[in-house]
Amino acid sequence: MLTILEAAMKVSIIGAGAVGVGVCHYLLSMGDCRELVIVDLNRERSEGEQMDFSHVSALSFAKNTRIIAGDYPDISGSDVVVVTAGAQIKKGQDRLELAAVNAPIAVDIGKKISRHAPGAVVIVVTNPCDILAYFIIANTSLTPQQVISAGCVIDSARLMKIIAERVGLDPKNIFGMVWGEHGAHSVIPWSAVQVAGQSLDDYCEANGLPLFDKNELLAQTKQAGLEIFNRKMNTNHGIAGSVFRIIRAIGINEHSVLPVGVLLQGEYGLRDVVLNVPVVINSRGVERIVNYRLPADELGAVQESAQQLRQVIEQVAKETGLMK
Repeated sequence: MLTILEAAMKVSIIGAGAVGVGVCHYLLSMGDCRELVIVDLNRERSEGEQMDFSHVSALSFAKNTRIIAGDYPDISGSDVVVVTAGAQIKKGQDRLELAAVNAPIAVDIGKKISRHAPGAVVIVVTNPCDILAYFIIANTSLTPQQVISAGCVIDSARLMKIIAERVGLDPKNIFGMVWGEHGAHSVIPWSAVQVAGQSLDDYCEANGLPLFDKNELLAQTKQAGLEIFNRKMNTNHGIAGSVFRIIRAIGINEHSVLPVGVLLQGEYGLRDVVLNVPVVINSRGVERIVNYRLPADELGAVQESAQQLRQVIEQVAKETGLMK
């Protein structure tokens, strides 16, 4: 029986906006994708993207991927389905304000995925991604192991970049993950942040660098996406890159630890909420949630973030009638 890597992947993108198209770009230039399906309510738009991307095969030495501008039946056999469709956040609007609008849309998409690609790993990107992933799990036949919120992979990349610029290293020498909600209530467990194998404070002290103000660093990490949005009215390159990172981990059965949103079922003292925590990702999606021994204050901050999301889940369920 062929593995996903041996057979090459089939990936479907629901939503041909800036992020969806950005994911396509990564897959076509860096991935090993046998077939790429683009689904959008605006069929002409998805057809235009398919036509435009098709010309790249004459210029690139990457694998020649079959690109389809299709509909939900075309996603059959997908290994991964990425959901980017839905109402977009507006200037001055909080991600969670979108929840009541986008949750029914996401559930409808989830039902179509479960009908046509029941074995796919589903990566939810549409905001608020953690809330939408929860409602997809609660209202479709897709399992918690299949449904991932792209969540804090991008937030963690921003954290790594900010620290790296201050200490003068490549960001890949920084290890740190943003946990909790992908949004205003995200948290950083500082006990798990390292620079070149040392704790953040130890590295700075040993190398004659000023210590970081951790509250300021958390605020800067949270603000990074908004700073981009305020200048160009969307954030797409980093998010598309973070989604590709998850897809890559699935495609090569990588068993990498990534901070993605998953349904917690007792881990960290939490249940019935999709929260971003360190997760082992392999070809099946979620292999397992990694346990960290967090100090009491850090664990409390993670639990508080979960409580904020639970409140939104209750509110959205009441407004929309979706199962919770």
